[in-house]
Amino acid sequence: MLETSARLLRLLGLLQARSFWSGADLAERLEVTERTVRRDVDRLRSLGYPVHSSAGVAGGYQLGSGAALPPLLLDDDEALAVALGLRTTAAGTVLGMEEAAVRALAKLEQVLPARLRRQVKALHDAVAPLTMKGPAVRPELLTALAAACRGNEQLRFAYCDGKGRPSERHVEPHGVVSAAARWYLVAWDLAREDFRSFRVDRIDGDCKRTGKRFVPRAVPGGDVARYVARSVAVEPYAHRARVVLHAPAEQLAARVSPLAATVQPLDEQRCVLEAGGPALDRLLLHIAGLGIPFEVQEPPE
Repeated sequence: MLETSARLLRLLGLLQARSFWSGADLAERLEVTERTVRRDVDRLRSLGYPVHSSAGVAGGYQLGSGAALPPLLLDDDEALAVALGLRTTAAGTVLGMEEAAVRALAKLEQVLPARLRRQVKALHDAVAPLTMKGPAVRPELLTALAAACRGNEQLRFAYCDGKGRPSERHVEPHGVVSAAARWYLVAWDLAREDFRSFRVDRIDGDCKRTGKRFVPRAVPGGDVARYVARSVAVEPYAHRARVVLHAPAEQLAARVSPLAATVQPLDEQRCVLEAGGPALDRLLLHIAGLGIPFEVQEPPE
């Protein structure tokens, strides 16, 4: 019985860690037969966990949503991260989440081991947040976007750009990024056949999940955070600069906000900085103010 219980907990942890598993993969991870996996899945269902299954060559298992939230498995680092996140939510920009965060934190801290409660309290007491208030976004919109990214599912939504122009967008969402008190969705725009970053607070109403799946594409820059950084710090401006700085990228990363410029390593002693601005003299002041020798690659003027 103990072996079966331990295996059920491990199976639940696997289903929570990834959105989809084949029966063969689960059997290999648990070192059991696929028949045993099917029996264990039935046991989880009897305990209230909504495990969905599909047959065929591409079939498998995934943990779905049910009528009530079943218990979740968190390791120490995950529980610590959740507790700290809940404690700082009141200073964030997710609309109407303060009271819910307090209730969730009370439930979590009730079952936290004493050592983790001490860590959470020590870290929270030592940190005094100085936050920027940005445009508020609805939590249900954020969770819908995150779910579509995780499930590789196409979305449709109405969008209003920075100049107030409305449009209808059909996209393949790749990730959600929080940056400078704002939230961004990085997605492949099917009509424009290119990647775009969308301010989440400018999505008008609810996004519509289409049920159509897609294969994720390679995001320019390597990941969604770098793509947002470039789309905010470089591309919107009429004047752009690209310079080689004679300093390691790690040194610059600690001094330059990713929303002010992008920094990429060139070698162990040099890096490339790209930035945009309304005027070339402002760009020059920004780069020269770093106090690091540099070589201008672009623009010629």
